[in-house]
Amino acid sequence: MTAKIQRFNSQDVEIITKEPLYEGFFDMVRYDFRHKKYDGSWTETISREIFERGHAAAVLPYDPVTREFVLIEQVRVGALPTSDKPWLIEIIAGIIDEGETAENVCLREAQEEAGIELTHLTKALSYLPSPGGTTERLHIYVAATDSTKADGIHGLAEESEDILVLRVGEETVRKWLADGKIDNAASIIALQWFFMNKQTLLQQWQHGDK
Repeated sequence: MTAKIQRFNSQDVEIITKEPLYEGFFDMVRYDFRHKKYDGSWTETISREIFERGHAAAVLPYDPVTREFVLIEQVRVGALPTSDKPWLIEIIAGIIDEGETAENVCLREAQEEAGIELTHLTKALSYLPSPGGTTERLHIYVAATDSTKADGIHGLAEESEDILVLRVGEETVRKWLADGKIDNAASIIALQWFFMNKQTLLQQWQHGDK
């Protein structure tokens, strides 16, 4: 017998209370809520502590002439418990401030973190990094750039950023993915999307569709 799946939406979740627990660089909020169940009834009240950090945008710069990506490397203290080397190879990213667009974040962060200009900024996808514990949604973009201008150490001193810029060829990136050298979600997702959609993407850029 095939099970009948109940289709839910946001109206099937009732937020009873939201209580701020901590306010700092990021916030923690406790949600007390209940939701409709598959049998049509409602759950008892459920309490969850949720990490509130806003939403973010990330961009993968690629040079179709040199066939290189511009990636960055910086320390991530959250990687320390599970990584021998908590300096991670990442794509450029930043938090979307109030009133700011995801596209503007990509352009701004490309300058701040890598000192490069972007063209043909193209939306790839968006996803929820960890919806069981945070409300954050991350918007992924791919863009064209001149990789020959990517060099040095960048970042904002007032944010204690110390970011190394890397120029990495396609085949090296494929090997890094296969070997697990790139092990953060945004970078893996962006690079896999690029390799899945490369031909169509470059045709769009060539024809000026983006």
